[in-house]
Amino acid sequence: MTIRTYAWLALLLPLLALIGCRESDIHQAVETGDSPVSASIGSQQEQERVLAEIIPRLAKKRVIYVGETHSNYGHHLLQLEIIQRLYALNHDLAIGLEFFQQPFQQVLDAYIRGELTEAELLAQAEWYDRWIYDYRLYRPILRFARDNGIPLVALNVPMEIIEQVSRKGIDGLTASERAALPVTIDSSDQVYRERLRNIFEKHARSSDRSFDRFMEVQLCWDEGMASQIADYLKRHPRRQMVVLAGSGHLMYGSGIPNRVQRRIPVEAAIVLSGNGLKVEPGISDLVVIPLPAELPPVGLMGVMIGNVERGVAIQGVVPDSAAATAGLHKGDLILDIDGSPITRTADVKIAMLDRKPGDQVVVQILREGRKMAFRLKLGAP
Repeated sequence: MTIRTYAWLALLLPLLALIGCRESDIHQAVETGDSPVSASIGSQQEQERVLAEIIPRLAKKRVIYVGETHSNYGHHLLQLEIIQRLYALNHDLAIGLEFFQQPFQQVLDAYIRGELTEAELLAQAEWYDRWIYDYRLYRPILRFARDNGIPLVALNVPMEIIEQVSRKGIDGLTASERAALPVTIDSSDQVYRERLRNIFEKHARSSDRSFDRFMEVQLCWDEGMASQIADYLKRHPRRQMVVLAGSGHLMYGSGIPNRVQRRIPVEAAIVLSGNGLKVEPGISDLVVIPLPAELPPVGLMGVMIGNVERGVAIQGVVPDSAAATAGLHKGDLILDIDGSPITRTADVKIAMLDRKPGDQVVVQILREGRKMAFRLKLGAP
């Protein structure tokens, strides 16, 4: 994959999240006509009250879509709360995940069975190659699922297919590439089209990318995930499912939910996390602004790294960083971190996942044919 394509996909992912991150106060739970119920949570006690009010409503639905802004930890903790409370009422539950791609379903299955460690899950599912967000945001959800044997369902279309659609469109796919997408991809929803056009015109920076191509990528995501959900529900007719996806795939029902409904009629509800979301009729069934939450800071070595033929090379060292102080140089080949072998950049990210500022790590490198070890005291962001 070229750097140009990575840049295009990196633009699409946050662009299609659709929700800003500014703080805003939304009125306490009210319901007016076709408007969604909206609740702003200001304390743990208030969160308990809101969840106690909405969970009985959600528990009656076959599918519960819970949206997110991918980088917002509070959104993911709200998703976890909803999952935990629904599971307490019904153990026959599955969780559909936008952030894992379909070819890695067997990896998720093995993780739930306890056959893979967390590090093995990340490596085998190619997390750091296929998703740009911090794994720690999602960890509590995945651990709860593993601890309770809750099936996880990989929903997303393979990145390689999205790359090809973004380059040459659906009609330009080979037969094998097209077979990775649903047979039916419905582009008839004009409201959906115009909503995407407004987003594209506000944010697009690539002059050589047309809106039609942009919409085709979105359609492949939404139809691909909807097809996976519908197929799973058909195979497990008694099972309830919680679907976790970016709010842009859920709002107004026009992304994933309506496309599931086209394939299998089910009782469903959409819950969106707020923070800057404009609450208006039809956007969802429920809008909740959860308690704010932040991940702890990570410990930093202070290096820029890249994959090379022989492994992972240091491509730059930040002045006055832990790496600079310890004596690491540009061009050093990283062999291991605290005994964990390093062969690609994802290995570095996995090895550094839970490191905090002030932690010490031993980095073994190869420099001009000579192996050397350096002890680093990690810095803060």
